Amino acid sequence: MNYAGVIEFVREKIADNGRPPNYPFRDRFEHTMRVYRWAIKLQAQIGGDLEIIALAALLHDVGWEEGREHGEVGAEIAVEYLDSIGLEPEKISRIGEIIRIHDDKDTEAELSLECKVVMDADLLDEVGAISVLWDSMATACEEEANYRKAYNRIKSFYTGNRPKIRRCKTEVARLEFDRRLKLLEDFLTQLERELF
Repeated sequence: MNYAGVIEFVREKIADNGRPPNYPFRDRFEHTMRVYRWAIKLQAQIGGDLEIIALAALLHDVGWEEGREHGEVGAEIAVEYLDSIGLEPEKISRIGEIIRIHDDKDTEAELSLECKVVMDADLLDEVGAISVLWDSMATACEEEANYRKAYNRIKSFYTGNRPKIRRCKTEVARLEFDRRLKLLEDFLTQLERELF
């Protein structure tokens, strides 16, 4: 598989997919690459078809269309693209299904191992040191930004993300998510000592 070609397709598609950025610093392609790297790390520990996982992770956010689920739009784009490069139909179907449902992290449906890995990789990009960066940069974009506002935002999102550990589909991701929560707890404790 020519992953460089897939990555270039993803870069172009994400740039053109019309999804409005939440903040000027938010880069959907960088998010995609972090999800891809996490998916590869998770697969190395728990298995699954590496090609399906890698392609689904790379293509998981290519679709965006106002008024439609982005997983559905992304699955259509991914299926068409993968067919154009000659991937086997059975793999195309599996990848399309993963992309279609990847955002339904609360689902109780029976999922393939590959789907669980991609969902977990996507979820891991929402919590940890990266979320401190995100919250700090988001606060800096607001009116009258200051350390207290950043602290409050980090703490609020930490509190909101804490219960999401139940969304982890694999034990490996659950352990990593828990490590990241611990890092945030320690960070907030230290920040409280320094700020207040």
